[in-house]
Amino acid sequence: MTQPTANTEAFTPRMVGIVCNWGTYTGADRAGTSRLKYEPAVRMVRVPCTGRIDFSLILKAFETGADGVIVSGCHPNDCHYNAGNFHARRRFAAFRELLGFLGIDQRRLQFFWVSAAEGAKWRDVVNKVTTEVRQIGPFTQYQRMITGAFGEALQKSVLPTPLPEEVKA
Repeated sequence: MTQPTANTEAFTPRMVGIVCNWGTYTGADRAGTSRLKYEPAVRMVRVPCTGRIDFSLILKAFETGADGVIVSGCHPNDCHYNAGNFHARRRFAAFRELLGFLGIDQRRLQFFWVSAAEGAKWRDVVNKVTTEVRQIGPFTQYQRMITGAFGEALQKSVLPTPLPEEVKA
């Protein structure tokens, strides 16, 4: 687990919000047009449906320095694509377990249902998660993900090896 820093109030978390186009993104827009005040730390990534989110997108957010990730979509039985949010819920549960296995604090990834009409709920979600991540402290484990032993082994297996001399001819 990450230890809190000495001056957590000065720390501004870098947050990524991966949100449904039809539900949460519109709810966040409603919060903005209603002039609701909330933490400006979240950078939004709009996807057609949270059911189509791949794990690599979330890992990429952490790899590039996000301190926390919010995944949010339509309420159950209110999905524009019928069952996408049910798929997202199952994937999210599995992915949180994977984060725990990797040693990443599971509080850094949170999932919420926010509809297009719930601008105030989006404000509350952003403020709650940002405050919680601020208390946890900056996420620096991504450096180990990139440069650690696992990262080196991964790079070796992905990078092309030189062709043998007999193949070149």
